Amino acid sequence: MYTTGLVLAAGASRRLGQPKQLLAYQEITILGTTLNVAKGCGFDQIIVTLGGASQEIRDTIDLSGFEVVENRDYTTGCSSSISAALGAVDPRSDGIVLMLGDQPDVTPAIVTSFLEGVEGSRLGVCLYENGRGHPFWFSRELFGELETLHGDKAVWKVLESGRYDVTEVHQVGPVPLDVDTWDDYEQLLAQRGARLPS
Repeated sequence: MYTTGLVLAAGASRRLGQPKQLLAYQEITILGTTLNVAKGCGFDQIIVTLGGASQEIRDTIDLSGFEVVENRDYTTGCSSSISAALGAVDPRSDGIVLMLGDQPDVTPAIVTSFLEGVEGSRLGVCLYENGRGHPFWFSRELFGELETLHGDKAVWKVLESGRYDVTEVHQVGPVPLDVDTWDDYEQLLAQRGARLPS
C-alpha cells in the first residue's frame, strides 16, 4: 500500500497566543517532534501544511524530506489545509494518514499498527481506551469529499455521518494529547516529567 502522511501544522494558535508549533518539547519543538515521528512511520510521501507563523517555522524547523504546502486560508480551519494538500498527494498514493502537528506523542508504533489495520479500508480511525482519535485514514476514493469540507471538525462529521464503514484500530492507552491551550501544554510536559521552559 502506497501511503501519504499528511501533517496538519497550519494553525494560528489563537487560544495559546504564540505559535504552538514552536513550543519547546523533547529538546526540540512540538512540531519538530511530530515531524520526526512522521519520518519514522515508513510513509512513501510526507506532506506538511503551514499557514500561521509559516516563516518562523521554516526558519526554526528542518523540513527537508517533507513536501510543504502553504495554506493561505488557514484561519478558516483545518479542513482548508486538507483541501490544499490533496493536490500535492502522489498519484500513486492509496490514501492519506492524517496527523496533527500539535500531537507529538503519537508514536511510529501507533501509526504502524494503524496502517496494518486499515489496509483495504476506505476510512479508518484509532480507537484508544478513552475514545476515537488521530491518526485518521482516508482512502483516495474519499478525496473528492475531503475537498468540499469546511471548518475545524469537518473530518469528524465524515467519520460520524454513517455513510461509510469506519475501521477502528485499537490502541493502548488514552488519546494522545493535542495542544490548544497553555493548560494542554503544561499537561503535555507533566506527562514527561518536564516543566515549562523558563
